[in-house]
Amino acid sequence: MPQPIPLKDHDKEHRLVRRRLVACAVLVCSLAAVLVGRLYVLQVRQHDYHAAVSENNRVHLLPIAPARGLIYDRNGTVLADNKPSFNLTLTRERAGDSAKVLDTLTQLLGLDEETRQGFDKDLRRGRKPFEPVTLMVGLSEEQIARIAVNQFRLPGLDVEAQFIREYPLGAHFAHSVGYVGRINEREAKRLDSTEYRGTQSIGKTGIEHFYEAQLHGHVGFEEVETNAQGRVMRVLRHQDPVPGQDIVLSLDARLQQAAENALGDRRGSVVALDPATGDVLAMVSNPSFDPNLFVKGISFKQYAALRDSIDRPLFNRVLRGLYAPGSTIKPEVAIAGLDSGVITPSDRVFDPGYYELPNYDHKYRNWNRSGDGWVDLYSALMRSNDTYFYDLAHKLGIDRLHDYLSEFGLGQKVSLDLFEESAGLMPSAEWKRATRRQAWYPGETLILGIGQGYMQVTPLQLAQATSLLASRGVWHRPHLAMSVGDRPPVDPHPMPDIVLHDKRAWDQVSQGMQMVMHAPRGTARAAAAGAQYRIAGKSGTAQVVAIRQGERYNRNKTLERHRDNALFVGFAPAQNPGIVVAVMIENGEAGGRVAGPVVREVMDAWLLDEQGHLKARYAQGEVAGQLPHG
Repeated sequence: MPQPIPLKDHDKEHRLVRRRLVACAVLVCSLAAVLVGRLYVLQVRQHDYHAAVSENNRVHLLPIAPARGLIYDRNGTVLADNKPSFNLTLTRERAGDSAKVLDTLTQLLGLDEETRQGFDKDLRRGRKPFEPVTLMVGLSEEQIARIAVNQFRLPGLDVEAQFIREYPLGAHFAHSVGYVGRINEREAKRLDSTEYRGTQSIGKTGIEHFYEAQLHGHVGFEEVETNAQGRVMRVLRHQDPVPGQDIVLSLDARLQQAAENALGDRRGSVVALDPATGDVLAMVSNPSFDPNLFVKGISFKQYAALRDSIDRPLFNRVLRGLYAPGSTIKPEVAIAGLDSGVITPSDRVFDPGYYELPNYDHKYRNWNRSGDGWVDLYSALMRSNDTYFYDLAHKLGIDRLHDYLSEFGLGQKVSLDLFEESAGLMPSAEWKRATRRQAWYPGETLILGIGQGYMQVTPLQLAQATSLLASRGVWHRPHLAMSVGDRPPVDPHPMPDIVLHDKRAWDQVSQGMQMVMHAPRGTARAAAAGAQYRIAGKSGTAQVVAIRQGERYNRNKTLERHRDNALFVGFAPAQNPGIVVAVMIENGEAGGRVAGPVVREVMDAWLLDEQGHLKARYAQGEVAGQLPHG
């Protein structure tokens, strides 16, 4: 049978269509309401936030590193300069795949794997967006040309002209001026992230480190507008950086050269001071090194060669070298004896060539095994007689000896701006109980009286102690900076002057030191031969390795680096001191014969004019060759 034909229900269809239209209208209105609401939130409620984000995407602050302050010697010779350099920088936001870019760069320039790894290390350091990272310093013309030709393969890389540090005199002032180097991760964490934006180097040692805040200056900036690729379209605002302050040092380049020439190729140190001010006039630690190697980033191989050298060129012997002072401290021991009333200048001690403590059979030998017979203060200093000073040290005792020598700065840091200085060691009975859990023995006091035993000092401390003898106890801390900017350095913790019960002790000890140089039997008379001025000096020879009782020192059976150290200290002119010099020559063996002539050459370079005559300001009261006693 045929099927019935269904009839359309138009009312039902109309109702269905109307429901669908209403549903669609509700959906559209809901979506429109959500869109309007979101637009309201974005355009009204969050307008300030999104405006700032948009502005930050378009406008950036680029740091402008300040020019580092220059460093001069006292006569205006430049010791640390800034020179223009073409450096390679990478802006990571513009580079895309930075690893691929760096691989391409490495291949183009023929760089080694160590350098490539260094790039990755530089990029990992914290930085601001769009802040370029310096990858290479001091590009050659060939490297610049290769980068320019292949610029399309190196997005984000730019060659920029920047200033880098240069030390025109190289190794001559490496241990005093110091050097700058690339900022490492540890330093980056403690530095002011704002002040050091755009700065790649920081002072590592010497004056460069101590006065880093003054030398660095203050960062400037440019507010620039960039496009979507990070290209600078225009500069909106510019603020110049504030350059670092220049520093004038008390060092004299001419005197420094004279001291280096006098020392020659021997391992050792020379330090010269002005006793009236504490100015460091010369400071030599030999061997030295070229600080320019560290500016661009020294290679591992170069650094290892310096670090592992048996001669230790990186080691600052003036400030960090710890040595037994030997007989160079006998003048200070003499001051202690005179001021405490233990001795008078005329008191005599008989020297048979050795000294024995009461009730002990151990012989403490004089360097002159045959003995000097009866000696007083003057002849004891002149001959550097150990027996006399054994006896004096025994009379003083360890406590008084320690206290007096400490007043001269021995066993403590004495400088104002030489931050690397070691404190050394001025031993005492209390120190030995605390560190070694042992009692102090009388024999240890004796050898301390001639600058041996536990005692350790730096050459700078020896120079300062001698400066106090020259200035009659007036303390001036040794310092390198004469002016920072337009201001002299200020000592925040001045040391008290040494005040003696009888001021004549200063002159009495000075007389004995002059006899060392000018008397016929003085231990350093050869070094003063032909001098136009009187020198007050004291030689010293200090053991590096111990010698058994009864044995004699035999240089032919002693390794070169186990031989005695040679030391010498002195000031001149004796009646009007203008310079103090301390010399230490490692394994030099004879203080008077080896170190004494070095002192004389340095003094001549400072005190004599170009014609070889004593400068007028030092000539008052000076009569060469005239002995004040005996």
